Amino acid sequence: MNHADDLRLNESDPSFQPRFPGPSDDRPPVWPWLAGLAVIVAIGVAAWYLWWPAPKPPATSTKVAVAPANPPETRTGLGPSVPAIDLPALDLTDPIVRDLVRRLSSRPEVMAWLATDGLIRNFVVCVQSVAEGNSPAAQLKPLAPKDRFRVTKTGTRVIADARSFARYDGIADTVAALDANGLARLYSTLKPRLEDAYKELGHPEGGIDAAVEAAIVHLLGTPVVAGDAGLSPRTLSYHYADQRLEAVSAAQKQLLRMGPRNQPLVQKALHDIARALGIAEKRLPAPHALQ
Repeated sequence: MNHADDLRLNESDPSFQPRFPGPSDDRPPVWPWLAGLAVIVAIGVAAWYLWWPAPKPPATSTKVAVAPANPPETRTGLGPSVPAIDLPALDLTDPIVRDLVRRLSSRPEVMAWLATDGLIRNFVVCVQSVAEGNSPAAQLKPLAPKDRFRVTKTGTRVIADARSFARYDGIADTVAALDANGLARLYSTLKPRLEDAYKELGHPEGGIDAAVEAAIVHLLGTPVVAGDAGLSPRTLSYHYADQRLEAVSAAQKQLLRMGPRNQPLVQKALHDIARALGIAEKRLPAPHALQ
């Protein structure tokens, strides 16, 4: 910063002795010269204003701020604001995850999943799999139905037996009973370690929020089958006779296999969880029936 010194005439200085002409001064008075000089200066100033062209004022431009036609949407991280807790390292998170999840549900399906190891990593792999359209069945083996898949015939059509759908009733009921707001708070609490696990999968910048939203949106986009979906037998499995159903992703097929009772329960729960996480309604697909 520059500091300018104040320059003042110190009249209290004894060396300051002004001289004024007095009546006894025999030198010629100087005021007539001063008066003449003042007149000349005044005439010169007047002539400059009269004959010299006045400077043009600088051109000014009025800038009008134009709002963009489509302003970018403000996005915030998923999950509500929660008090931060001291989370252990990723490898040591299983005990705290078990404790927090048990507060939300004690159903057998939840307990079966909590009995496994690497819970956060397992969850994040499921999220990435679904977001990419892949089935998460490999990561959810403790929840796999114990009974085998059955089919039945109606005339010449082959359809899934009702007992095949009933194998998923427990999972669907568990998901439907979960407190969406509680899950959202749990997500916010564990997000630092969820991000760590997601980075391990080859995402150095993180981005678990985007993966969770993509997974939810993908499952909500699963078509709802009106009536029984016909099946075509293959060598070791069955395929959907309707090519529109056969064309959906593996993740969506997994949801379809839960049956007409369970699919809407799961999709309704996913919609509630999405809203609790803060995903805007306009980004969530509405259920659509496949006629």
